[in-house]
Amino acid sequence: MFKRRKKNAGSIDVDDDGVRRVLPDGTVERVRWDELREVRIATTADGPFNEDVFWLLSGGDLSIGVALPGSYVDDALMRRFQALPGFDNEQVIAAMSSMEEAQFVVWAGTER
Repeated sequence: MFKRRKKNAGSIDVDDDGVRRVLPDGTVERVRWDELREVRIATTADGPFNEDVFWLLSGGDLSIGVALPGSYVDDALMRRFQALPGFDNEQVIAAMSSMEEAQFVVWAGTER
């Protein structure tokens, strides 16, 4: 498990149950690993001096989830994503090379 805090980004907890983010305004986003249905990367044209990569973790009917700033995705969390069956590393590479607004589905579960 890890907990990270960054100025103006709130806090993020990752453990064996799932991912939980508390935004600075107190809003809570969460998704359980057993409910995870899709992992998507959204990019913006705001870089390089602002956060421009976001990992979107969706669960249930895709209406619940967590938006993680890219700087929060460390090696341990990346390994967890890559362990998902069918995880698409090529889409991750494409996302990290993007300098415009775009979305890349890097994993989609079979249950929809």
